[in-house]
Amino acid sequence: MVKRQFPNPRDIFGLLRFKAPTLNGKKRRLESALTIEDLRRIAKRRTPTAAFDYTDGAAEAELSLYRARQAFEDVEFHPSILRDVSEVDTSVTVFGGLSALPFGIAPTGFTRLMQTEGEIAGASAAGAAGIPFTLSTLGTTSIEDVKAANPTGRNWFQLYVMRQREISYGLVERAAAAGFDTLFFTVDTPVAGARLRDKRNGFSIPPQLTLGTVLNALPRPWWWWDFLTTPPLEFASLSSTGGTVGELLDSAMDPTISFEDLKIIRDLFPGKLVVKGVQNVEDSRRLADLGVDGIVLSNHGGRQLDRAPIPFHLLPDVAREVGADVEIAIDTGIMNGADIVASIALGARFTLIGRAYLYGLMAGGRAGVDRSIAILTEQITRTMKLIQVSSLDELGPQHVTQLQHLAPRVLGMHNH
Repeated sequence: MVKRQFPNPRDIFGLLRFKAPTLNGKKRRLESALTIEDLRRIAKRRTPTAAFDYTDGAAEAELSLYRARQAFEDVEFHPSILRDVSEVDTSVTVFGGLSALPFGIAPTGFTRLMQTEGEIAGASAAGAAGIPFTLSTLGTTSIEDVKAANPTGRNWFQLYVMRQREISYGLVERAAAAGFDTLFFTVDTPVAGARLRDKRNGFSIPPQLTLGTVLNALPRPWWWWDFLTTPPLEFASLSSTGGTVGELLDSAMDPTISFEDLKIIRDLFPGKLVVKGVQNVEDSRRLADLGVDGIVLSNHGGRQLDRAPIPFHLLPDVAREVGADVEIAIDTGIMNGADIVASIALGARFTLIGRAYLYGLMAGGRAGVDRSIAILTEQITRTMKLIQVSSLDELGPQHVTQLQHLAPRVLGMHNH
């Protein structure tokens, strides 16, 4: 028989700890977010549909983005045992400098549309975390203002080679003058991808008011207050070049860019030159032979060619082919620190987060970006400890299996 007795109130209260309520609404929201997906849900509640979908969406049926995220979920880790992992070192040297973590902030356009602090929040949060921040050609904060927001940290610049080449050359020179140490030469945008969510939402830059957008905005007055009481949304680094936003966007995509343009930009920029948007082994080999400093395996977050190659699936083959000759970074689909650890294990030197940071920005401005970085940092550190490696250099292909979710059909084979 189990012996029973009346509970002693003192024993009960000894087991209980009442948590003090958090009165600050933003702090409470962000503290409740334990994953990037949690931040995404908060962002969706707080941001008008057109702006949220511009961030969240991808091209056409959004298969490229779905597959990229699925590829990271289809990972099996292989831990070691009995290793001392009381301390882990998450730092890495990439493109000639140090990063405290194996990820940086990817270039994103129209960032102040998502939340008015925009690139300033991203750059200052990156500086505080000791990781690089990348400004887009289509950013809504100028090169010089990003430098002011992150004066001692690493700033990188993403370049679209525009139809008017002199505009692009001027941006390269300004980035160099502002001390940006790395340039991303983007090669996956000969034309714009078909972002169907934006078309369905009647989305435009700057946003145009319709009855639908007004009704959608009513439950989100804070977003509109921010939008209407802060400086106008514009491509800050391009504002002096004239032309409407639409004309500038159109001129940013040029189907004529070539390897000759790469050579010209290489000669113009004194820092590291990285080619972003590489999607096969052959191009990786050619770029390594040309002496670029790095490549980014990327399908532009699934926002250009739908059904494009999955960067994470390309990674092992590219790493085997050129990993000894050129530094490899990867983006598209990263939603968890474990995705980053798996990428490093399979040969990436570095990773870039786009949406994962923008969800935090939309959820809570600069504090939300800090929360995104903190969530990923915690996940990276915990994953490394559970795999039982104490530094990124110890990670290798032996730690990861890419499970087969989508596999090429072998021609000539028949099902029996």
